[in-house]
Amino acid sequence: MSSADPSRPVRVLLVEDHDMVAEALQLALDRADGITVVGRARSRAEAVADVLAHAPDVVLLDRRLADGDALGIVAQLGAGGARVLVLTGDATPAIAVQVAKAGGAGLLLKSSQLGVLETAVRDVAAGGVVFDPDLLSDVFDRLTGRSTGGTALTARERETLDLLAEGATTEEIGRRLGVSRNTTRNHVQRVLEKLGARSKLEAVAVARREGLIG
Repeated sequence: MSSADPSRPVRVLLVEDHDMVAEALQLALDRADGITVVGRARSRAEAVADVLAHAPDVVLLDRRLADGDALGIVAQLGAGGARVLVLTGDATPAIAVQVAKAGGAGLLLKSSQLGVLETAVRDVAAGGVVFDPDLLSDVFDRLTGRSTGGTALTARERETLDLLAEGATTEEIGRRLGVSRNTTRNHVQRVLEKLGARSKLEAVAVARREGLIG
């Protein structure tokens, strides 16, 4: 339901479970010329229902919601014609590729200025695709098979990935790397995020598919 008619406002559905963030976004977008917020959802289930109820042109989707990773519903939200613009606090090429493969129209950092967000909403509503400039070339390369996401991993994260592939537990990884449990968890989480994986097993599968491990 792209906003092809320039005489009417772009209809935006906010999907954000943090009240202060949602209120700030709504205030900013409602003040912008040619944009109106038609609803707000706090969960994946609410988002799916509200897309049907409000028929938005653009869904502004927080990547992490209380009931799970929102990337899993991007295709569902866009099935009726709405364009999905994902907001994230930590963008990586792997996450951007996931958004693109799911049919999302863009990925924007939460730290982006409000003016950038307003422009992105208008561009997406008009049929454009908006990704952070620092990610765009990586997204293109990975979607066309010209490169993998392995270059995004640090040396310690590669060590962590190798140990995950061996089936090592978090405790074993920490012991073998000589780091604390919290540090180990951080390494594992960063590996998952950079590979766009939701679990250790999926991270290993992605890494094998992309030739990062044997």
